[in-house]
Formats: sequence, C-alpha cells, structure tokens
Amino acid sequence: MKTMKKVLPLLMLAVLGLVLLGACKPKPAETAVSNQYAIVFKSTGNPYGERQMGGFENGIQEQGFEAILRAPDLPTAEAQIQMIEQLIAQHVAAICIVGNDFDALQPVLSNAMSQGIKVFSLDSSVNPASRMTHVNQADSEKIGQTLVEAAYDLAGGSGEFAILSATSQASNQNLWIDYMKKELEKPQYANLNLVKIAYGDDLRDKSTSETEALIASYPNLKVIVAPTTVGIAAAAKVTTDRGLIGKVHVTGLGLPSEMADYIDNGACPYMYLWNPIDVGYLGAYVGTALTKGTIAGNEGETFSAGRLGSYTITKAPDGGTEVLLGPPFKFEPSNISDWKSVY
Repeated sequence: MKTMKKVLPLLMLAVLGLVLLGACKPKPAETAVSNQYAIVFKSTGNPYGERQMGGFENGIQEQGFEAILRAPDLPTAEAQIQMIEQLIAQHVAAICIVGNDFDALQPVLSNAMSQGIKVFSLDSSVNPASRMTHVNQADSEKIGQTLVEAAYDLAGGSGEFAILSATSQASNQNLWIDYMKKELEKPQYANLNLVKIAYGDDLRDKSTSETEALIASYPNLKVIVAPTTVGIAAAAKVTTDRGLIGKVHVTGLGLPSEMADYIDNGACPYMYLWNPIDVGYLGAYVGTALTKGTIAGNEGETFSAGRLGSYTITKAPDGGTEVLLGPPFKFEPSNISDWKSVY
C-alpha cells in the first residue's frame, strides 16, 4: 500500500506533464486565404483594357477584397509569364488572365493552380488545361457571323475586304476570324472576297501602318473589318486623313468614346462591341466564386455576379467551359451620342 501511495503521485505528475507538453506543442500553421485577386491584361496603353481592368477592380473592391491590376509593356506571352510568376510568389487568391497566347502560358498557369491559386481566363482565352473556366464577352460564332454580315452590307454585296486583327496569337481574334471564314463559305457571300488578314498587334503605330499597307496593296478595297478596338480606331483615322470616307468603309469592334467622331463623319458607318467594364466586372465575380467554392468551373454551375445578375457556366467551343456576358451591341449614328461618354 505504501508503494502504491508513492506511485500514484508519480503517475499523476507524468500525466500532467503529458497534458502540458501537448498544450505547449506548436499547432500546424493554417494557410490563410489571400484577399488579393489579380488580373493580367495583354499590354499597357490599351483603352479597352483599362476599362476592363477598371470593371474588375470595381467588382473585387465592392466585395471587400483587394484587386491587383497588371499589364506588360508589350503584348507577348513571355512578358505575361513574368508577371504571373510574381503573382504566384505573392500567393494571390486568383489570377484572371487575358491571354496573349493560347498555349504558351500553360506551364506557368498550371503551376499557379497546383499551388491552390484559382486561374481563369477572360476576353482572350487560354487552353482549357490552363484554366478553370473562361469569361467570354459574347458568343464567338455570333461575332464572326455579325462581322461578315457587316462587311457584306458595307461592300454592297460584292468586292474586296480585309481584316485588321490584333496579334496572330490572340485566341479570341483567331476564333472570331475562323467563324468569319466559315460564314464566308455560305452561297450568299460568293462575291465577297477576303483579300488579306493583317496584324497590328494592338499597337496604334503598327495598326496604322498595316492599314496604310492594305490601302496601298488593294486599290479596290471596299471594307476593313477590325475586331480590335485599337485596330478599328487606327483604320478609321487613316481613312479619314486620306480622304477615303465613303470609298473604304471601316467596321468591327470599337469603343464608343474613341469611335464617336468616326461614326459621325461616316468613316465607320456602324460597329459593334460589349461593355468592357462589364466584362471585367463579371470576371471579378467569377474569381471570387471560384475561391469560395461556389463554382469549380463545371458546365451547368450557376453563380451571382452582383449588379449583372445570375450566370450559368456553359460549354466552350474549345472543349472547356465559359461564362457568356451577352450578345454584341450595334453602335450607329442614332445612338452613339448616348454611349460615347460611358466607355
């Protein structure tokens, strides 16, 4: 009994020591979810991109998070890769990429996703293996069809037209052009001749020189279709400065604020676009929905996008998924004054 009395206090001390040791043992660190959401646009100095990033920033900030806006000086994949690597090091919550190349960004974006960062593309997509989903401004096939219809109308049903695109690697531009080519195969467009696809790289000076080269090379050119806001503004300025209004018509996708004067003077009889502010804003809500786990980027999932309402993820033409903002809007003399101060 005396032995037991001596042993019991020792056992109690031992148990107490284990309890205290457990209390003092460091607990595994919990990884905090970042409140930073980043967008990487194609390049700096692009008014369309500035408005798109502004919409993204607004959508992120109104949800109480921090927006990081990035854009390289030149529209190259290499420049975007460097910025994405920096964002990975910061371990942001999500990266919204407006791709300069469909495939070249895959290794760095895959690395980001492997580290728990939610990655999705916007406006100009990257391949499905590089993203969780894509935010598309409008149905790509409808854009292609609409632009061919405009070229046909402005050419009077026959003649030569050219396309002035952004970069040759821009996935959104290439997809629209592919659908334009398919539309041109229809019998009603038999007399409409696509003579050239030029690339201005979304740079004002190069877009201007490419327009001048088209005019010089094709004296019978009737229409220039520019599915890029930089390109359409450059083409309209060239035709205005050279006194070609009414001879060479310009149409495509443009910003009302930049194109109002050219619609008024007839250089661009009409054009199309969507609101780039809304495209960026929608992207902000896709990013937060992915981070919260509301969506995973799968077809059929739904989520709320603030003032824009509810959206459903659908299948994309490239085999991945996408969220469509809505159909393109036609800007013409009757409504351009209402929109030129908006964006």
